[in-house]
Amino acid sequence: MTAKSLLTALLPLVSDLSRELPEGERYRRLLEAMRALLPCDAAALLRLDGEWLVPLAVDGLSTDTLGRRFKVSDHPRFEILLDGAGPTRFAADSDLPDPYDGLVDGLGDHLEVHDCLGCPLFVDEKLWGLITLDALDPERFEPIELDALQAFASLASATVNAAERIERLALRAEDEHQRAEVYRQASGQQQREMIGQSKAHKRLVEEINLVGGSDLTVLITGETGVGKELVAQAIHAASPRADKPIISLNCAALPDTLVESELFGHVRGAFTGATSDRRGKFELANGGTLFLDEVGELSLTVQAKLLRVLQSGQLQRLGSDKEHQVDVRLIAATNRDLAEEVRSGRYRADFYHRLSVYPLRVPALRDRGRDVLLLSGFFLEQNRSRMGLNSLRLSSDAQEALLAYTWPGNVRELEHLIGRSALKALGNCKVRPKILSLSAADLDLPREVVDKSPAPATEVPAIPLISGDLRSATEAYQRRLIGAALERNQDNWASAARELGLDRANLGRMAKRLGMK
Repeated sequence: MTAKSLLTALLPLVSDLSRELPEGERYRRLLEAMRALLPCDAAALLRLDGEWLVPLAVDGLSTDTLGRRFKVSDHPRFEILLDGAGPTRFAADSDLPDPYDGLVDGLGDHLEVHDCLGCPLFVDEKLWGLITLDALDPERFEPIELDALQAFASLASATVNAAERIERLALRAEDEHQRAEVYRQASGQQQREMIGQSKAHKRLVEEINLVGGSDLTVLITGETGVGKELVAQAIHAASPRADKPIISLNCAALPDTLVESELFGHVRGAFTGATSDRRGKFELANGGTLFLDEVGELSLTVQAKLLRVLQSGQLQRLGSDKEHQVDVRLIAATNRDLAEEVRSGRYRADFYHRLSVYPLRVPALRDRGRDVLLLSGFFLEQNRSRMGLNSLRLSSDAQEALLAYTWPGNVRELEHLIGRSALKALGNCKVRPKILSLSAADLDLPREVVDKSPAPATEVPAIPLISGDLRSATEAYQRRLIGAALERNQDNWASAARELGLDRANLGRMAKRLGMK
């Protein structure tokens, strides 16, 4: 490695330090420069988050790696790299399990003998994360190249530092990590991460950050299993109330009488079994956020009492006439069409309008494209750790099946599918494997959903005889094609777009231009 080649590799990064780039693009360029400096078969940039390593960018590893969260204590190579002051190169025949075993693109075998090195990254003299390199050639990384990696790591740390400073300025956040930690402690549960890179997911995150800074009441809607509670927690974490608790109540899990007691509290003797005074969810959430899940299940009587609290901030415990003042931000969620419920008389219009000050729709998993692979990676790593495997991965046909499926149960269905399939696949192994690969057969998704064969020719509408100019005739035929595709796919726009070979958003814009939306 010459000084000239080192300079050539580092100059683009120096130039990038003064540029505003998306975080993902900045980190992609970082890995690109590193692979130019030290050619390898796989590289990764990982951020240390407590006891977990979170991949921010990968090159030469499977897509689902970005969705994985590596627990440091489960991976001795990561522990050694994090404990080092500089670059560490592992012996080619090291018997330490490799975290990327089974994840290197194009390699179906184990990483039995290969060259592996990595280096910790420090930002403001604090351990920030790692950069790692793997090469299938066990002699690829010569010891002299460790100095080059150390030089690169110093600039990589500056790149990470610049990216984080730009992000803090853009979000106007004083200390995002500290706020997230306070939120985890206040809520009494581990923070769950929102994973995704699709346009639909990014739009959702932008809306969460927008409404999070306000005190508006939010109505989260979406199909079952899309993660509405996770969205509510993210809104709370992005709000000025993040250091206060978020209190949750599933309105469908309790009968009306208990819902009132849970929400407003009760005094001793209010009903049979009320042996002492008890604060309700509103009082527990005072100063923070109250999340009402399945709010469409509330009775008209409870709706009326909730409306009063939302309007005045005053409530009475069940069995008491004493007023209690509360300051609570309300977030509600439902998979019902509340506007239709209002029209049918099953829901109070005034309560609905009080809830839907800021409506927020969570996209279905089928509308999030390749996010399904990132989420799969997250669930695969969870199950790998629970099952004590070295590696748990998806075969190429399994990835195709996941991308083709329409996910009526959304993210929750995916989580259960991965856990169930991994357990069954392991049970079918006579000898416990080092790498367990899940195939499409292991996933056992409905055949008619993942079948990509084209529709019979008879289902394609014939070209109609239309008079007029060419543009009118073309638009008429486009409307017929789109309408037929929607009918075959039960009005599922994402599935219709796949059949027509179009991007979902482009199909939506075309339909709008054609007057179909």
